[in-house]
Amino acid sequence: MWIWFGLAAVALIGEVASGTFYLLLVALGLAAGGAAAWFDAGFEWQLVACAVVALIGLFVLRRTGVLKKREVDAKSNADVHLDIGQTVEVESWTDAGIARVWYRGAHWQAELAAGQPREPGLYLISEVRGPRLVLTRKV
Repeated sequence: MWIWFGLAAVALIGEVASGTFYLLLVALGLAAGGAAAWFDAGFEWQLVACAVVALIGLFVLRRTGVLKKREVDAKSNADVHLDIGQTVEVESWTDAGIARVWYRGAHWQAELAAGQPREPGLYLISEVRGPRLVLTRKV
């Protein structure tokens, strides 16, 4: 019984270190195995209790959305694209709202973000869509 609870404590320490809910589910399952051992259940039933509690916990957390993947919008995230937030100079815009800008030693196609005026000047890169920069006016 104490082995189950000791392993549950180790899993809880790992949970605190990692910050995920998966080791918490393992710890709960191990504690259930320890509880089954406390009630003098056979080793097979201890394993069943451990597995059932962990799987039920996983099912509950998935249904409530706690374990849902948090997707990052990479095209406008500065942690993904280091270009976001950098300044470029636009000399002129076409009628379609496209410009060619010199950035990082090469010419890039740039487009104007929605609601921005078509004026020459300094712009910030707000998004990267493939090979095209999306710009907003620098204030």
